[in-house]
Amino acid sequence: MRRKFFAFAFVPLILASSAFAGDAEIKAGQSVIDGQLKALIANDGATAYSFAAPNVKRIFPTVDAFMNMVTNGYPPVRKPQTYSFGKVEETAPGSIVQQVLIVGPDGKDYEAVYTLQQQPDGRFQITGCSLRASNSLST
Repeated sequence: MRRKFFAFAFVPLILASSAFAGDAEIKAGQSVIDGQLKALIANDGATAYSFAAPNVKRIFPTVDAFMNMVTNGYPPVRKPQTYSFGKVEETAPGSIVQQVLIVGPDGKDYEAVYTLQQQPDGRFQITGCSLRASNSLST
């Protein structure tokens, strides 16, 4: 299986079915991911970029650079047919790993694993995303 990453640091992913993060943190993280995915679907690059954490913005310093990366490297994330939230884990205070099950534009199943970090202003932002194809994610 092929994996792609848009963050340099990869957090070991051990997803637990029982959430360690509080409900408010989980909902906040899912809201950020949902907002970014909806913005990507709507071709609203500026809004999609607004959900990226500073580490991602350092790597992709413009909306255009960010959108090119997503468009060329993450077609299932860029234009999902459907998506749903899977397992979640709090890896440290204010750090969340969230699985997102995606049906891509090609009709195939994918697993996107997002890392999010709570920022000094209290908002969660996306620090990275890994994507892999899967044959067994549909429910």
